Amino acid sequence: MRNLIAAVLLAAALLTTRCGQPAVPKPAGYFRIDLPEKSYIPYETPCSYSIEYPVYGKINLRPAVATDTCWTDIEFPSFRAKLHLTYFDLHGNLASLTEMSRELAYKHTIRADAIDERVWADDSAHVYGILYDLKGNTASAVQFYVTDSTRHYLRGSLYFMAQPNEDSLMPVISFLREDIIHLIETMNWR
Repeated sequence: MRNLIAAVLLAAALLTTRCGQPAVPKPAGYFRIDLPEKSYIPYETPCSYSIEYPVYGKINLRPAVATDTCWTDIEFPSFRAKLHLTYFDLHGNLASLTEMSRELAYKHTIRADAIDERVWADDSAHVYGILYDLKGNTASAVQFYVTDSTRHYLRGSLYFMAQPNEDSLMPVISFLREDIIHLIETMNWR
């Protein structure tokens, strides 16, 4: 009988120990994000260009401060994000606008781990520019500018209404980056 009790106690002791490893809490998780199906709507802006934007986006025109400037936001309420678009008429100021766009993108180097640049050149549509892909916990994840280099200039920047956390935002950033690329590829000047 003593052997049976000793065996039961030994089995209970073995089952309740964890091989000498301390308990480790699970890392914090993030909510699952259900991404909608890609679909686009053509949009003739009141400015001098047309684009295609996602059906899950909402156009919001903002009053401009100058007659040669036009501001439009594409809001993504389900992602708490906005794509700010600023259109400029060119008046021999292509170099200064391009430098301004570069400076605004590189202002994020304090928080950025890297900034990748993707050059755009579509001769048939006269759309030329750069897409800045900012890596890390930056306030803006994607920025770009496109121009026809003679009359039109459009600058865009994607912002989230949340504290920057690349790990949790990465699925949405990647998803919206594809929409920004589609917007650039469907750009037409008027």
